[in-house]
Amino acid sequence: MVLGGRCSIDRTNEVTDCFPPFESHSLLRNAHLQTIAGTILFGRRHPYRAVRHPILLPDGDTTILHDDRPDGWQPNAPTALLLHGLTGSHQSPYMVHAARRLNEAGVRTFRMDMRACGAGEGLAHMPYHAGCSDDLLMALERVIKLCPASPTSLVGFSIGGNVALKLAGEAAGHLPPQLSRLVVISPPIDVGLCVARFSKGAARFYDRHITRLHYRHLLRSQALIEQAPHVVDGFRPRGQRDFDAWYTAAMWGFERVDDFYCDISSRRMIADVREPTLLIASRDDPLVPVELFEPLKSQSSITLHLTNHGGHLGFIGRRGVDPDRHWMAWRIVDAIKAGTATWAAAAA
Repeated sequence: MVLGGRCSIDRTNEVTDCFPPFESHSLLRNAHLQTIAGTILFGRRHPYRAVRHPILLPDGDTTILHDDRPDGWQPNAPTALLLHGLTGSHQSPYMVHAARRLNEAGVRTFRMDMRACGAGEGLAHMPYHAGCSDDLLMALERVIKLCPASPTSLVGFSIGGNVALKLAGEAAGHLPPQLSRLVVISPPIDVGLCVARFSKGAARFYDRHITRLHYRHLLRSQALIEQAPHVVDGFRPRGQRDFDAWYTAAMWGFERVDDFYCDISSRRMIADVREPTLLIASRDDPLVPVELFEPLKSQSSITLHLTNHGGHLGFIGRRGVDPDRHWMAWRIVDAIKAGTATWAAAAA
C-alpha cells in the first residue's frame, strides 16, 4: 500500500522512517510562531457539513460528535475519532484540517467536543480536563456502534493526546477490537510538570492567555456557574494552576491541585498501552518538554517521532514536501492508512 506516494509498508516504525523531515515555513522558524500559527491559521474556512451525534454521559452532561463521512464511504472503510486540545473544539484549525485530509483519503472522521466545548457549550455542568478518559470511551463506543465493521483510530491533539493515552493505559486489554491504533500529537503526559513550565520565561504568555480563555468561557456558561457559584465572587485566577486549584480540581472533588494533576496524567499508566501508537512531538515545543518522552523509546507499542522544530501543534512546513504546508495532518493520514492495512491483515 502506498502511503502518501512515499512507501509501501504498514508497520508504524517503518512508516515513520518514510516521513519526510519537517522543515519550517520560512516565516515561521521560531517555536512560538509555529505554535501560534498552528492554533489560529487555516481550518475554519472549510464549510461545515458534519452530522451531529449527541452523547449523554452518565452524570447527565452531554457532549457532541461531529461526523464527516466521505462520499462513497463503505461500512468496512476506516474511521477516526479526533480529540482537541486545551481551549479547543471541533472548530480548532488543526482538527478541521486533519479531518478534511482524512476525509479526502477515504477515512470517516468524528470530531469530539469535550464537555462544555464547541457545540457542547451549555450542555454540561462539569468542566472538561486533560484526563476525561471515561467520556472518550463513551465516544469511542458510539463510533464503533455506528461503524462496527470499521478499523478505528484515535487521534489526540495536546491534552486530547493525554486523554487518549490515559484511556489506552487504564483500559488495556478491554478496549474494543476495532481500535486499530492511536496517533497523539504533543501530549502533556505529565500535566503538573507542563503547567509548572507555563510560569517560566516566554511560556508565561501562554499561561495568561489560556487562563483568560478559560475564565471567559466559564463566565459565559450558566450551566457551569450553576454548579460553582463561587466563580462570580470576583477572584481572577492569574494562571492555569490558579484556575485549576480554584475551579477545575475542586469541581472534580480534589482538595489539592497536585493530586488532581497526578490523577489525570497519562504518564503513570503509559507503560500499559498495548495498541500501536504513534507519538509526534517537537524538540522545541514551548509547552511540553521533550524530555518527558525519552523513557518511551524502549516501549514496543509506542513509536516516537521527534522533530527538531514545529512548536506545539504547529508543524507548518515549507512548500513542496506535501500537497500543502500542514506536515502534521499528512503524517496523521500516513499513520492511519498504515494502521488500517495492519488491522485488515490481522483480521484476514
